[in-house]
Amino acid sequence: MNEPIEEFRKAGHRVVDWIARYYEDPRRYLVRAPMRPGELVDALPAEAPEQGESYERLLDDFERLIVPAVTHWNHPRFFAYFPSSCSPPAVLGEMLAAALNTNGIHWLSSPAVTELEQVTLAWLRQWLGLPAEFFGEIFDTASVSSLHAIAAAREMADPEARERGAQPGLTLYCSEHAHSSIDKAALVLGIGRRYIRKIPVDAEFRMREDRLERTIEQDRAAGLRPFCIVATAGTTSTSSVDPLEPCARLAERYGLWLHVDAAYAGAAAILPDKRPLFEGWQRADSIVVNAHKWLFTPLDLSAFYTRRPDVMRRAFSLVPEYLRTAEDSRAVNLMDYGVPLGRRFRALKFWFVLRRLGREGITKLLRSHIAWAAELAAWIEADSRFERVAPVPFSTVCFRLRGDNEANRRLLARVNQSGRFFLSHTELDGRFVLRVAIGNYHTSREDVRELWELIQRTADEL
Repeated sequence: MNEPIEEFRKAGHRVVDWIARYYEDPRRYLVRAPMRPGELVDALPAEAPEQGESYERLLDDFERLIVPAVTHWNHPRFFAYFPSSCSPPAVLGEMLAAALNTNGIHWLSSPAVTELEQVTLAWLRQWLGLPAEFFGEIFDTASVSSLHAIAAAREMADPEARERGAQPGLTLYCSEHAHSSIDKAALVLGIGRRYIRKIPVDAEFRMREDRLERTIEQDRAAGLRPFCIVATAGTTSTSSVDPLEPCARLAERYGLWLHVDAAYAGAAAILPDKRPLFEGWQRADSIVVNAHKWLFTPLDLSAFYTRRPDVMRRAFSLVPEYLRTAEDSRAVNLMDYGVPLGRRFRALKFWFVLRRLGREGITKLLRSHIAWAAELAAWIEADSRFERVAPVPFSTVCFRLRGDNEANRRLLARVNQSGRFFLSHTELDGRFVLRVAIGNYHTSREDVRELWELIQRTADEL
C-alpha cells in the first residue's frame, strides 16, 4: 500500500501543532483523568476496522477519546512517584527515530545506533564524574538494568550457572528500602527471595553499614555464598542515599559485585555540590541512571554503566551463525552485553536533549527543582499542623499531617481528586506519608506554591 505522502504531511503538521499547543499551556488539562475503569474500553469499538480510516478521523478520536483518558506525566503539576518528563527536543528526536525505524542488533545492522549510544553515554558519564573505564549501554528501564547487573554478579560469583543453571545459596544484600525491581530480578534469575537480605536503615533511611557487614559474616558462617550488594542512591520512598563508600569497601573485601541503583537521583551528580553524596559509586561494578526520570528524555531510556564489560559479555554473549559479522576491532556489538537483541534508536532523542539543553541548561533545571523542594520543606516545617519525615537531599519531599494515617489518606485523596495536582504516597515506620517529587521540565515555582496552598486549604477543611 502506497501512503499518500501529502496526507501524511498534512497529518504530521497537525500532530506537531497539537504537541506545540500542549506544551504552550499544559495546565489547561487535569493532571489525572477523571475516568472509571473500563470507560475507555466501552467508548472504543470492540473490533478493529475492516477498511482503513483517514488521518483526520484518527486524530479527531485521539483528541476526543484518548487525551481525556490520559494521566499527564508531562504536566507541570504531576508530583507523583518520580518525574518522567519529556522536553521538546526529545520529542523531535523520538519522531526521527520512529521514522528511521532502525534496529541495532549489532554494529553492522545500524552503526549509528551503536555509536551514538556510546557517544551520548560517554558524554553523560563525563558529566557525572565517573571514570572512563565505565562501559555504557542503554536499556529500557532501571528494572531491566538492575536485572542485568545481578545476572553479571551471578556470572562473576558462579560462572557454572550459565551452563547448569542457578544453584541455591547465592545471597544478595540490599536496603529494606530498595526498589521492588531488585526482588523481581532475583526471582527471574532463580536466586529466590529466601536469599535476599533486606538490611535495616538508620534514622535517615540509609542502609546500615554495620548491619550489612554483620549479615554478610553470618551468611558466610552458615555456608551461604554472598555475591552482590545493591546500594540505592535516591531510594523510592524518601530519596535517601545508602553509604556508597562503605558498601564499596565491603564489596571489595568480600569479593562481591556492587550495583548502585541511582535511577532517580543519579542525574544530580552533574551538580558539583551534590557530588559528595555519590562518593564511592566510582568503585561500583555497575550503576544505573534513568535519563527518562530527571534528564528530560521520554520513556524509555535507562543508562547502564559497568566497569566489568568482560563479565557482562561472558554472561550474555550467544552468537549463532546468522548473527555473525566481520568488522574491525572498533566495532561493538551491544547484543553481546545483554538480553535484548532488538535495540531501538533511543540514543537519538537523548542526543537531541544533551545538545539542545547543554550542561548549562540541565544544571539550571536541576538546581531549580532542588531549590523549590527545599522551599517546600521549609513551608511544611513552618506550619505546626505538618511534619517533614525524611531528609530532602534532592527534589523529593516526604511529609504528613500530624495525626492518624486516615487523616493523611483523606488529605491525599482530596488533593488528587481536585484533578489540578497529582501526588503519591509511601509508608515509613508504619506511618502514611505524602510525597512531592519535583522534576518536570515545565514545572515552575508557582506550581509548587499553589500545591502547598491547596494542601493547606484541604487540611483546614479536614
